[in-house]
Amino acid sequence: ELLAGVAGTRGLLCLLSDRIDCEVLDAAGPGLKVISTLSVGFDHLALDEIKKRGIRVGYTPDVLTDATAELSVALLLSACRRLPEAAEQVKSGGWTTWKPLWMCGYGLSDSTVGIIGLGRIGQAVARRLKPFGVGKFLYTGSGPKPESAAEFGAEFVPLTRLAEESDFVVVTCALTPATQGMCNKDFFGRMKKTSVFVNTSRGAVVNQEDLYEALAHGKIAAAGLDVTTPEPLPTDHPLLSLKNCVILPHIGSATYATRSTMAVVAANNLLAGLRGEPMPHELKL
Repeated sequence: ELLAGVAGTRGLLCLLSDRIDCEVLDAAGPGLKVISTLSVGFDHLALDEIKKRGIRVGYTPDVLTDATAELSVALLLSACRRLPEAAEQVKSGGWTTWKPLWMCGYGLSDSTVGIIGLGRIGQAVARRLKPFGVGKFLYTGSGPKPESAAEFGAEFVPLTRLAEESDFVVVTCALTPATQGMCNKDFFGRMKKTSVFVNTSRGAVVNQEDLYEALAHGKIAAAGLDVTTPEPLPTDHPLLSLKNCVILPHIGSATYATRSTMAVVAANNLLAGLRGEPMPHELKL
């Protein structure tokens, strides 16, 4: 459908689910000058080829930071306090009486939270978690960010140490060749058996087979995912059989206000690019 509609266009407005590769670019032809994506991520774009063809790219950073951070915290709480499982117990008749250890989970007070990728969203997550009484923040990424980390007293550590010491791990980094498959068997093997893993970045950062093994065999306590590989996740995927894995359909930015703002920014990027003017948010290639 995309291939059929893109021929001869000067500008292309695309979604995160649209794979803009050489085939699409060839179908568009040499007249394509601008691509505007309704997303902050751009791993669905063949950037090397786009740059080679001199095509400008607009995206929508900043506007979804708060919404995604809110969803990250909600997902973390859902996983660590077993909220979907508890709600299902009410519906299925499993709630019979009060029992001391029934449906117990893990709390944030005095915990250590590790954030992989202390960018805009990572900082916004830490800002929201701090009032819960988190004892310590750790973070890792491409390099230290002392100014950003100072607000939370966060310590920059290697990925291995973050995995070993964190009670909660939140992944908010970009998908790059360096981060692809980063959360794997070795990573989960280093985590505490009582720890909770949350990913709201990109599904490909995680080796899902390794995550399944870690959850199914009690190597970690629980996980919350807003992103998977592929998307949508097949309904018979092993992860969906686990009670200790909460999976959402990539709704990090799904508030009415955020999606509306994203649409306006994406449209303005496209129009500015077509006019040969500076885009409000242009990706530097």
